[in-house]
Amino acid sequence: MTPAIATVRADCVADPAGTLTFELTAPAPAPESVLLLRRRGAAGGRPGGTVRIPLSGSGPGRLRAVLPASTELSEGRWDAYVEEPGAATARTVEPGLRDLRALVDRSPDTGAASVSARVPYPTADGRLALRCWVRAPHAEAGAVVVGPAGMTVEGVLYGVAVGEGAAVEARLPGDRGRAHRFPLTPADGPAGAFSFTLPYGPPAEGPVDGAQLWQLWLVPAAGAPGVRISRILDDVWSRNKSFVYPTRAPAPGVLATPCYTADNDLCLRLEPGPADR
Repeated sequence: MTPAIATVRADCVADPAGTLTFELTAPAPAPESVLLLRRRGAAGGRPGGTVRIPLSGSGPGRLRAVLPASTELSEGRWDAYVEEPGAATARTVEPGLRDLRALVDRSPDTGAASVSARVPYPTADGRLALRCWVRAPHAEAGAVVVGPAGMTVEGVLYGVAVGEGAAVEARLPGDRGRAHRFPLTPADGPAGAFSFTLPYGPPAEGPVDGAQLWQLWLVPAAGAPGVRISRILDDVWSRNKSFVYPTRAPAPGVLATPCYTADNDLCLRLEPGPADR
């Protein structure tokens, strides 16, 4: 039996097209060794997919694997391993240096049917993983300005054109019928650029007896399905703790704060607050 490769460390470099090159520090591989990407299982115990990328020597004690931007990876989180024939188990990969500058402010073709993004990141327990998004169509959030009475958001819509009756909707999941719609306006910039202002007042009119996370959806035209507003075209794999916005008080005892989820979806968070704010 061929001995297993010890736990390895991988540096990552991204190019503007989204291709990722992994440089691994490890002994020379056995023939047919691969970098294994395994998608974490979905809800209900359904297994995720796997992608195997050949490893080749790139110098003494160095291995290289290239993940082309054209490789299909479904949306989710993918853990990285080294798989060697004859080894009982695949070995985890530790994150090294990550040069992801080329991913910042990416601008895909606005006419593309779908937008994909993938960002290498360190997991909480010190392993290398990829956060992947596949959106068709996609509404990319840009600048978020927090005003005294509402939040103004600029962005770009990919994969579908803005038509008559375009709007943004704030939806409260799990609370049937609680949604508020506000007009969408064209903005200066590339094709598909948009802007909207979401006032805090209407969502805050209902009872706010606990934390509420209002999802923001772009409706491209009257009667069209909504498109989730997110920010995925850069090098940030999770924005919920790194992007923090000011809090406002739209009603007595209610606090409103723009925020992102751990999956980079834009939301408005409402929560109870002091009655005098």
